[in-house]
Amino acid sequence: MEIRNKANRIRLLNLSTPQMRAFHFSWFAFHICFFGWFGIAPLMAVVRDDLGLSKTQIGNTIIASVAITIIVRLLIGVLCDRIGPRKAYTWLLCLGSLPVMGIGFADSFETFFLARLAIGAIGASFVITQYHTSIMFAPNVVGTANATSAGWGNLGGGTTQILMPLIFSGLLMLGVNEAFGWRLAMVVPGVVLFICGVCYYLFTQDAPNGNFEDLRARGELPPASGESGAGQTFLAAARDIRVWALFVVYAACFGVELTINNIAAIYFFDNFELSLAAAGMIAGLFGLMNIFARTLGGIFSDLFARKAGLKGRVRWLFIAMLCEGIALMFFSQMHVLAFAIGIMLVFSLFVQMAEGATFGVVPFINKRALGAVAGIVGAGGNAGAVAAGFLFRSEALSYQQGLFYLGVAVIIASLCVLVVRFSDEVETQEAKAYTDAVGEDAGAGALSLR
Repeated sequence: MEIRNKANRIRLLNLSTPQMRAFHFSWFAFHICFFGWFGIAPLMAVVRDDLGLSKTQIGNTIIASVAITIIVRLLIGVLCDRIGPRKAYTWLLCLGSLPVMGIGFADSFETFFLARLAIGAIGASFVITQYHTSIMFAPNVVGTANATSAGWGNLGGGTTQILMPLIFSGLLMLGVNEAFGWRLAMVVPGVVLFICGVCYYLFTQDAPNGNFEDLRARGELPPASGESGAGQTFLAAARDIRVWALFVVYAACFGVELTINNIAAIYFFDNFELSLAAAGMIAGLFGLMNIFARTLGGIFSDLFARKAGLKGRVRWLFIAMLCEGIALMFFSQMHVLAFAIGIMLVFSLFVQMAEGATFGVVPFINKRALGAVAGIVGAGGNAGAVAAGFLFRSEALSYQQGLFYLGVAVIIASLCVLVVRFSDEVETQEAKAYTDAVGEDAGAGALSLR
């Protein structure tokens, strides 16, 4: 799929272009999805006491919150190819708001588990965000655009850790008891999700030249594939070993981030004897690194591409993954709060840069099946979170041991990057596309305010 008039700069304060409106709405929508997706995580200590949950049951709900996302991410990429990211995001946000608000009706482990399972579907928003920015921005900045939009979206994991305990505390100050307070607090992200879905439909468009239905009517885009065509697109992506290598890589970076988002608050609460608010604040620092860390991953991906083409993007991804695994192993051994926070921030830097580097490579794997590739790789993140979840549901393993084993797994997964290769023909084509995209802006940064 070839989309014309892609932007070759990211002008942050310019909302007059469809490219920049898509950029800002896509990261904000993903940010809000994180707010709903992990809104309950920093309140789990209260939920645990209210519903009488064991460690194993908490682990099962963590797995549930990311498991369903694997399936939805696989489907949502193909859906984007068919109906466009604008409609796909609108439906996901509006429908996803219902279980977020509905979790407040949970009165047992079983109903709480089902609610977290349903909420997990909104995690597929990541694929739409990456899809939308991939078709809006040119090769010289697409790595930065993808990384920044996803990073600022992931930032929702940090703001959620900070805001939800504050919302909960505010409700307690108004006289609401704890058992009703956590339920009422979840209404806030649900309402915001619904409003965001409506705004996404009203203020964005699918591509620089218009919506997919208009482009198809003008003959600028191939007709929407039927079920067989969509299946062929998915199979084309699924048959590519590089896609599955990136699936594993993303499982070892974004999957790890999702796991930390789920356990960080309760980890600091239990291990360092902190208050719920203090534990949430510290856990929030991990997610807040997304304000620049994932963007750095994309910027370095674009810079490596300038010097060494697609091979450069792959080399940078390997470096980031290796450093992530080492930092995670060190974090697992910290028993002093100050040291634990410091190493956590270093680990956070590399895990998020690795995510940005991964989606600096994804747009170049198969442009005709971009949605399918993004969906499969994106699903890898949740598959990794599910696998990691089993480490933290076991009564026999402490959280520290689980984190250490997870660090070892990341280092092993980094070797999968070596499978990702491109033909000389593709390298030459993309090098030319990069040069053409830079054009008169050679020497200018990818990010600018105006």
